Amino acid sequence: MTGTDESTDDDSLFVLSAVLLTPAQFPSVLGDDFPEACAALGLETYERGYGLVLGQDGTGARWTVAVDDVSLVAVAIAAWDCGMEHDLSPDERTVVAALPGWPLALAVAAPGIPAPHDPEPEPGEDDDGARPPLAPPDTADWGSAQRRLGADEIALQWEAWRAQFDSEDEQRRADVDSTEDEDGERDGGTEEARGEEPEPDTTQDGGPGGPDILHEGVRRVLKELHGYLESPPPLGRVRSGFAPAGARMLRADGPGWSLVARTDDIAYILLDDEPNEVLPVGRGPELPKLLEALDTIAVRPF
Repeated sequence: MTGTDESTDDDSLFVLSAVLLTPAQFPSVLGDDFPEACAALGLETYERGYGLVLGQDGTGARWTVAVDDVSLVAVAIAAWDCGMEHDLSPDERTVVAALPGWPLALAVAAPGIPAPHDPEPEPGEDDDGARPPLAPPDTADWGSAQRRLGADEIALQWEAWRAQFDSEDEQRRADVDSTEDEDGERDGGTEEARGEEPEPDTTQDGGPGGPDILHEGVRRVLKELHGYLESPPPLGRVRSGFAPAGARMLRADGPGWSLVARTDDIAYILLDDEPNEVLPVGRGPELPKLLEALDTIAVRPF
């Protein structure tokens, strides 16, 4: 394998990208947990995980090479993220599988060779028994893959989403106050002005996003998350990553739902049943305890 070799040897792999496939870090578009992501590629659930190297051979065919040297791939990814050149050339002894196709969409191609395409079947290969080339999950319409990608995006752009939610929440509260003022004027003043006891606040959460916690889907997700504390979920269902100020960024998934949250802040939930909707869950008295408990069972990057 090489990322810099100028030769056009058909057996060479021109490395274009790489990703980790570990319990703590895997392309969530492939599944709700690590075993599901491995199954999408036809790989065994090897607990230490894999590095996935995506590239083209000398004919331009797409290939995904799974290697068990996770650290080697992680170092290359870190270097590329910092804008540094790094030659990723795993030893052949670390190669677990060479899979035709790419599981993720790439917008790049190796120079000087034909455009990316799926490799031709090997001569004599049984078409009925052959595994079809890997292809990115369909994200054109809302579904599980889109939902998980949406949660990933919120985690990456947390501050922007938080600022947007604060603005919307402030506007919502202003609208409520304005409506209450208008009702009070029509009814002869507020309850306090009339000497009456005000109605108790029925918002379950009492903080930002309180009304949304009453959403049936949100209640179901919170119940399932509590269930994770009692019975450990499949590996990688709950993952913990770095966040500023000593907090942790949590990502959790389940059948038809995704959660992204900061342990020192609120949470957002996305549902397969609610296309393109992001449901906030405010802090309140219960969410902090739930997030801290989930962080104790979450897998973390090495």
